[in-house]
Amino acid sequence: MIALPPTWRHTSDPDRGVLVAARGPVAGATGVVPLVRLEVSPVTGTLPAWRARDLRAVASRRADFELEEEEDYELGDHAVSYRRFGYRRGDDDLTCEQWAWLVDRCGYTLTGTVGRDDYGDYSGLFEAVASSFSPLASPLASPLASPRDALSSRSATACGSVRSS
Repeated sequence: MIALPPTWRHTSDPDRGVLVAARGPVAGATGVVPLVRLEVSPVTGTLPAWRARDLRAVASRRADFELEEEEDYELGDHAVSYRRFGYRRGDDDLTCEQWAWLVDRCGYTLTGTVGRDDYGDYSGLFEAVASSFSPLASPLASPLASPRDALSSRSATACGSVRSS
């Protein structure tokens, strides 16, 4: 389950491995529309090992990548790996906050992206969305967003073969 602001446009299961993609109703002062994306993928190994592999991959694909903060802690009933990083996309200077959970060999990654100078306006919202997430429930259901169907077969399949092995 994940809570999204009711004014944000969102799509459940827009692509293989993507459970939810959402965008703010307007761009921030930087001209960048804030985004939230929840993805799932099969993972081998531990949460720290997976996140280290992912960090190398993310850094290699982003111009001017800069890791600003990284920590592991408990959020709800699960260990979570948190990071905040910046990078450039074209003329846009962006900040991402990312939370990751590993449950039954399924890796869930929640990413909030916003223009760097807009980050202060959205960091609390991203944190509230992350705090609302439960990797064991349907992707959308909360007081902030209308209830949605449980994970579709396409998204559930992303980890289904890993769970059964």
